[in-house]
Amino acid sequence: MIAGGEVDRKERILPNGASELVINLSTDEIRIYDSIEPERYRRLSGAVLSGTYSGVFICDATQHQCMLGVHFRPGGAFPFIGAPATELTDAHVNLEDLWGSPARLLQERLRAATTVRKRFQLLEEALLEHLRLTQRRHHAIEAAIRRLAPAGTVSSTRGLAQELGLSQRRFIQLFAIHAGLTPKLLCRILRFQRARTLAEAAERSSLRRLERQPSRGEIDWAEIALACGYYDQSHLVKDFQNLAGLSPGEYIRKLRSARNLKENHLPATG
Repeated sequence: MIAGGEVDRKERILPNGASELVINLSTDEIRIYDSIEPERYRRLSGAVLSGTYSGVFICDATQHQCMLGVHFRPGGAFPFIGAPATELTDAHVNLEDLWGSPARLLQERLRAATTVRKRFQLLEEALLEHLRLTQRRHHAIEAAIRRLAPAGTVSSTRGLAQELGLSQRRFIQLFAIHAGLTPKLLCRILRFQRARTLAEAAERSSLRRLERQPSRGEIDWAEIALACGYYDQSHLVKDFQNLAGLSPGEYIRKLRSARNLKENHLPATG
């Protein structure tokens, strides 16, 4: 739950293979901005489910004044969607469009609750009730996602499909239905996330080294590329540009310039 941490800026949220259920407890509205034209936005209700994104999207950080949400790992939101996850890829949808009137009732009960503990309890009960009414994930896809995360590497989707007793075509189809992305694209995103995490750790380490040795503060991107399974540093740079819309250097500069950032967020401008 986020409370009282709002910042007056637009924020870029990076793809991470996950889905989010988010409920705004302050106002009945959530705005999602276009990553290409940030002045354009879509206005949704105060309770939304985001599908799996293959690129960045932009939100208004002032909306985080009081929010409650659930972070679903890759494929984890499928039982709560009631449709193929591909229908929500790169999109947000009003929770009421998926759950009907129970979504509106949940919002009202969450806003009326007086403690954080009670809000979490209500949300957990709603999720468990919805889970009881929907189908569970295919066991082979659950196994595949466990194999892929968190490193985002797999030698061959054909080989993995054979291990799971599926044809390659059927495996890719089922995987996308559950996770919203193909195995190859999810692997790219998970690998990018690992590189991002290592780069942030290296940045913190380099800042400490700069205090002692001013000439030794650079991040070794080639080393990070090797550790994450990229062919070379240029391959890593290309994935950063495609998935985050930024070069690795631009990413770190934005990170340095901002304060009060949540995990996987960056300022949208500046």
